[in-house]
Amino acid sequence: MTDAAVPKASAGFRMPRIWSESMQLNIGLIIFSIIVLSLLTQLFIIPSSYLDGELTSRLKPPGWGGHVFGTDQLGRDLLFRVMGGLPWSLGIAGMSTLILAVIGTLVGLTGAWYQNWIRTVVLLAISTFVAFPFLVLALVMVAVVGRGYWPITLTLGIIAWPAVARVIYAEGRALLQREYVLAAKLFGVSQWSILFVHVLPGIRPTILVMAAFLFAVMLILESALSFLGLGAPLNEPSWGNMLADSRQYLVNAPWMMFVPAGAIVSAVISLNLIGDGIAEISRKRARAVEV
Repeated sequence: MTDAAVPKASAGFRMPRIWSESMQLNIGLIIFSIIVLSLLTQLFIIPSSYLDGELTSRLKPPGWGGHVFGTDQLGRDLLFRVMGGLPWSLGIAGMSTLILAVIGTLVGLTGAWYQNWIRTVVLLAISTFVAFPFLVLALVMVAVVGRGYWPITLTLGIIAWPAVARVIYAEGRALLQREYVLAAKLFGVSQWSILFVHVLPGIRPTILVMAAFLFAVMLILESALSFLGLGAPLNEPSWGNMLADSRQYLVNAPWMMFVPAGAIVSAVISLNLIGDGIAEISRKRARAVEV
């Protein structure tokens, strides 16, 4: 019974067959793949000198002199600036999402398994962190720990893990009541084997969906911190810094705002489409398993 039930619990999402099952997922993956390719191009192909500017070319409109998206107040090409900001904006958002997903999953499963004071402490910690808005808590922590790649990454990962833990806790408790899990307990299977072999595959689709949506949230938070002057150093071409620089030129050079804003919107839309697509596939396969 146990062997037959476990594949059903883990059948919510399989990577090899995603391409034809959800149009939303396909579109999201295409857009996000373009962003990732731009990141790889910036890291390994485009020289850092391309980020330098020429004052004689300052505030030129899109298309002028081969500058596809125009130039900024220092004559720097905005296309290369946006690509140069990918390691900061996308890197911080991705690493912080990984951190919060790991912490949130471990804490949520721990609270779901134990029925003593450990569960009480977990629920209290989740409720305490959720009570504070992400941005306000991030502003306070960044002001304390300082700016920089890893301080911001750790800050965003630490403040957002309760969003994952709360959902994983609820789903974990439900899965722990399934017949195949109860059978595993009766046969003396270890706690870690039950959690990571029997329960974790069942909540994998939920983790992926939440990671996609929270990736977008972390990207917006990082851009907001940089926009407010508490994120990336001013000399780094992060998307939030580019938006902050564009405030003084909204009338004379509106493209300075549209380019980084378009990059943020494109990334957020692609991640939301990926999350919706994974959720759609999971629902279809759950219905198929029930039938």
